[in-house]
Amino acid sequence: MFADRTEAGRRLAEQLVPLGPWLDAVVLGIPRGGVVVAAEVARVLGLPLDIVASAKVSAPTSPEFAIGAVSADGEVYPNRSSGFSAEEVNAYAGPAHTKVAHTLTALRGDRAPLRIEGRGVLLVDDGLATGLTALAAVEYLRRCGASLLVLAVPVAARQAVEQLEPHVDRLVVLEVPPGFSAVGQFYERFGQTEDTEVIALLAAADERMGDRWRPG
Repeated sequence: MFADRTEAGRRLAEQLVPLGPWLDAVVLGIPRGGVVVAAEVARVLGLPLDIVASAKVSAPTSPEFAIGAVSADGEVYPNRSSGFSAEEVNAYAGPAHTKVAHTLTALRGDRAPLRIEGRGVLLVDDGLATGLTALAAVEYLRRCGASLLVLAVPVAARQAVEQLEPHVDRLVVLEVPPGFSAVGQFYERFGQTEDTEVIALLAAADERMGDRWRPG
């Protein structure tokens, strides 16, 4: 059990420190809650922070049920155990495409994205239930040319771990508990993360690191 996302990030960073040195690496959080965890990881490791957007494709009659996910560059990843065909997932993916575009505009604003090509990436979320949005982010970062891809989360369902492990160079998970139903059940405080909080965390990380980490 984690007190909140900040404490989870601190505990996650403690496990990542001995796996370094993280030379020229970047920390990317999956909005919104994942950015809170990622911000603490970036602070402890002394690394720059940015976001990578992805969004779930919801079932038409059950918004909480993910039938797929959309990556930052628009690729659609069906949930093959959902009972929906790839064609159906694509047909229902419109809101997810819109959400990804809105997330990038609202949270990043006029900030240039950090360079990914040739760098190690620590991809961080607040937990993995189906793992679909994380998978979409992982595959996008591969296409961006990440030289090393580490996925780090405080808690995950066993099925998500098994799905994602083959897709990353290393998967770091603090807890893989039995009886997993939702990420929030493993946090004492798991309120919604607002855009303003994410924007403030990104700005604070930029101020801490300085311009030397901006693309050039």
